[in-house]
Amino acid sequence: MAERIYRTFDEFWPFYLKEHSDRRTRGFHYVGSLIALGFLAAAIVRADPLYLLGMPLSGYFFAWLSHALIEHNRPATFTYPLWSLLADYRMLFLFLAGRLGPELRRAGVLA
Repeated sequence: MAERIYRTFDEFWPFYLKEHSDRRTRGFHYVGSLIALGFLAAAIVRADPLYLLGMPLSGYFFAWLSHALIEHNRPATFTYPLWSLLADYRMLFLFLAGRLGPELRRAGVLA
């Protein structure tokens, strides 16, 4: 079966949420994304760009681990790297704001 091609982020977003339907997968993503933001903060505070290396390492480690162990699917990063990054942080910030549930339901994911 051919993989669907998403032409806009709005088309991609529901697919992304479906690929993260298990709350544990989303939790792993949140941890990795927050650690990545911590590395960004450390790079700024310490004026040391080497901390920026920790951003993709932490973010991808937790995300890919969750897809391998929990979701059992191929990370969308491999096909849509920029949209996946944007969607990951959109998902995180909606979760932190308490507004992710309606988005999950619209995508057909049980919150």
